[in-house]
Amino acid sequence: MKKRIYICHTYYHVYIACLKELNLLKDGKSAIQGQASLLLSSLSNDFGDLRQRAEKSGLFEEVIPYEEKGEDFFPELSKYHRDRGNILLNMFARIKYTRQMGKLQAPFVPVDLRGYQDIYVFCDSDPIGYYLNVHKIYYHALEDGLDCIRYYDTARYDNRGHFGLKAWMAARNIIFIQNGYAKYCLDMEVNDISVLKYSCPKYREVSRKSLTEGLGEKEKEILVSIFVSDREKLERILSSGEGHEHKVLVLTEPLCDLKTRERIFKDIIAEYGCVQGQKAQILMKPHPRDVLDYEKLFSECIVLDGKFPMEILNYIKDLVFDRVVTVFTVPDAILFAKEKLFLGEDFMDRYEAPEIHRQNEQIS
Repeated sequence: MKKRIYICHTYYHVYIACLKELNLLKDGKSAIQGQASLLLSSLSNDFGDLRQRAEKSGLFEEVIPYEEKGEDFFPELSKYHRDRGNILLNMFARIKYTRQMGKLQAPFVPVDLRGYQDIYVFCDSDPIGYYLNVHKIYYHALEDGLDCIRYYDTARYDNRGHFGLKAWMAARNIIFIQNGYAKYCLDMEVNDISVLKYSCPKYREVSRKSLTEGLGEKEKEILVSIFVSDREKLERILSSGEGHEHKVLVLTEPLCDLKTRERIFKDIIAEYGCVQGQKAQILMKPHPRDVLDYEKLFSECIVLDGKFPMEILNYIKDLVFDRVVTVFTVPDAILFAKEKLFLGEDFMDRYEAPEIHRQNEQIS
């Protein structure tokens, strides 16, 4: 059997997979490089030429594209979402949906997952989670983003009302629930259990800090080579330009509609774009799934490539920002900023109805 496979949906997922492999090498638990496979799902993200750079790094045995299909690809699934006006009938429909969704994924999974000792799945709420459970394949789940369950517990939010019953059914593979509640999920890796309001027996704490604190220069160089296509250009951008002595980094996110999103980030720059009374150099790093044209609409700012995780900037030597500003992206892993501002739900109340982004408050 092959040793490990990581099923990734975002650049951040690939970053964590790389960290886990680098730590195995550093700790001597993996004798050679290239003992794991990397599966890149195109369901919600365009990985561009990341595959080629990951292959060239030698960190993985193989890097495989995966054309995962969402439920909108299968029109026959829509009938299971009709409200039948009865909890029992709705549950029977959900049982059928679970089975059908898992079976329909089979032709698109490009490898035999039964041939791996360990399967690591980021975001098992995506169709791959249904596939694994319907086909009775055990796997390890990993937190989708840093402390993301703390701010949005998707398993409990998606299953509001009779959650205990639904979790009982998921544990017996009658229906599917993500993030540690499914029968064939062995464990659910999270960054910090202490910040989570609700417990789950399968939660297992693996701090992201523990994966980065022992990295040497060689490991850092590997990470940069995988995620940055032109390092010299990036370093030149980060060290030049008017006002570069004071830098503010704004991390964008695919929030609201495009017009409201534009207003959000213009307001952020207006409010936080000065340092010590001086106008700072503003750099924007678009979220990989953010389609707003920042280069056109924010021409006064430096717009970075969105196709790498923000944590990679930790490995650019001597890089220092005065401030990093985010809305919902948790900035705790950023080491290159003097000040980190997480604006959160109170800030977003200005732009949309609170119930849209205050999901955890609606869990009962």
